[in-house]
Amino acid sequence: MIPLALVDNGEKVEVVDFARKGRSIYCRLRDIGIFVGKVIEVLSNQGQGPILLKIDDSRIAIGRGMAMKILVRRIQ
Repeated sequence: MIPLALVDNGEKVEVVDFARKGRSIYCRLRDIGIFVGKVIEVLSNQGQGPILLKIDDSRIAIGRGMAMKILVRRIQ
């Protein structure tokens, strides 16, 4: 498992866990479509600033701090 913030552009990953447990983080992420088992494509991760994700048919930008709390595994 690695943090979402460390995934390269164009990679698809599956959410497996969250580094920080708490109701507020689950609610925020669930509201934008990020939950355990969800497949996400990283559209843009420049190493600083927000990360652009493709979730289903939507494009979502999240901050690097939040992305460090989302643990994922790469999909082959």
